[in-house]
Amino acid sequence: MHFNNVEFETSFGTQAQLPASEMPEIAFAGRSNVGKSSLLNKILNRKSLARTSSMPGKTITVNFFKGVGFRFVDLPGYGYAKVSQTEKTRWAGLMEAYFKTSRNICLVVPLIDMRHKPSADDYIMLNFLKESGYHFVIAMTKCDKLNKTQRLKRLEELEEELSDFPTNQRIPFSSQTGEGVEEVQQVISDTLTSYEQESK
Repeated sequence: MHFNNVEFETSFGTQAQLPASEMPEIAFAGRSNVGKSSLLNKILNRKSLARTSSMPGKTITVNFFKGVGFRFVDLPGYGYAKVSQTEKTRWAGLMEAYFKTSRNICLVVPLIDMRHKPSADDYIMLNFLKESGYHFVIAMTKCDKLNKTQRLKRLEELEEELSDFPTNQRIPFSSQTGEGVEEVQQVISDTLTSYEQESK
């Protein structure tokens, strides 16, 4: 699979604008400032294909990136407190419209900051994905910010914190060091290969 060939396609800010889904999609979801855009840039070997910002809540649209026969979808970040209720409602509507319409979603990658216990919003997302039957793997971002002792402690805590999702792969990820990049790419490649085989 050629990750380098993926290009930005388009963005949509309202439910009505979302296009029909005519090819398999890999969606990325997570709290504001968890590192979705940085992860996308890293696995696609780009510096700024997906726009990053130090300010939470920057991704306020559904962003589509097109590859050969598939799309990556960068979903709006959730859980940022300093936005208006109107914006929160709009974001929620976008997320619901994306997941509740008929789309070829073959993989979802929810991102969780490895340094902290998953938030209430994270659990809502994970439980929704599980109950809806989506195939998903969890990217544990910002793992480079933990020292060895802290990392071991968090890994132990995550066993309990994510005990409701024992079969879902967890991948420590760092956009700084590149840890986890190949693992995420492999999961995506395997998923798309399986999708293609099942579609024949």
